[in-house]
Amino acid sequence: MRSFSDLSEREILALAISNEEEDGRIYADFAEGLQENYPDTARVFTDMAAEENEHRRLLIDKFIEKFGNHIPLVRRNHIRGYIQRRPLWQVRPLGIEAVRRQAVEIEEAAGRFYQQAASRTSDADIRKLLGDLAAAEVQHVRSAEEITEKRLPGETRTREDDSANRRLILQIIQPGLVGLMDGSVSTLAPVFAAAFATHNSWNAFLVGLAASLGAGISMGFAEALADDGKLSGRGTPYLRGFVCGLMTVAGGIGHTLPYIIPNFWTATILACAVVVIELLTIAWVQWRYMDTPPVSAAAKVMLGGGLVLATGILIGNA
Repeated sequence: MRSFSDLSEREILALAISNEEEDGRIYADFAEGLQENYPDTARVFTDMAAEENEHRRLLIDKFIEKFGNHIPLVRRNHIRGYIQRRPLWQVRPLGIEAVRRQAVEIEEAAGRFYQQAASRTSDADIRKLLGDLAAAEVQHVRSAEEITEKRLPGETRTREDDSANRRLILQIIQPGLVGLMDGSVSTLAPVFAAAFATHNSWNAFLVGLAASLGAGISMGFAEALADDGKLSGRGTPYLRGFVCGLMTVAGGIGHTLPYIIPNFWTATILACAVVVIELLTIAWVQWRYMDTPPVSAAAKVMLGGGLVLATGILIGNA
């Protein structure tokens, strides 16, 4: 990799051209990937791609005027410490607002880089060129903000945000909550029954581990096979199944791990404390994402968990 300070004026201009080409393709990818669920935001990126294409053409005209028709291949990954762009598949899991911010962040990062590069050179022509590029990136930021305001007025942004929140709940929160509830509650009886029947921590741990993994596999397959997501809008069944299975294992393994401790009563007291934390976590998720009143959510979860826990202890002591 080369240092930016080692590039000639010709190479800097070639790098600027390749940057505009790559950023335009990134915007086009964003527009294509968001078209189905967020059409208004997709149009923002379509407009930004058109802006980048126009800037690229202006830069090419300037390059031909100064250096001729051959543009050397200089890309950002050739330059040490240069700004990198994240593709849609890395940004989209962070939420639609994170994707929207890319239009401005890409241009701001480029502008900062050109300003820093201009301050490090003593060549008047290169300094002027870098300053012009920095000014162009500032204008790009303004263009991105203007296009966003035009394409995403308040009611449109609110509608897309509501849709994104609904999709998060259906595809992630809901299957995760189902798994957490099943793992936390359904494994209580076998774990504590084994613990009190044998008064042996290791036996209780093995039973809890088997119950947690078995429940996770079962719940994951059940969620993945229950609905393909096409009619319900719940998204890919594989993602839902993975989330549900993973959270089921997490819910069961939490109060199982204390039984690694050899002392039975120490392990049991710690396991009971973990159970309380798990049940409160379930109640919090119901309140935060399902609009369940907090007192009602906590009361129902604690009652159900307490009954299952008592069942396991009674069976174990029998």
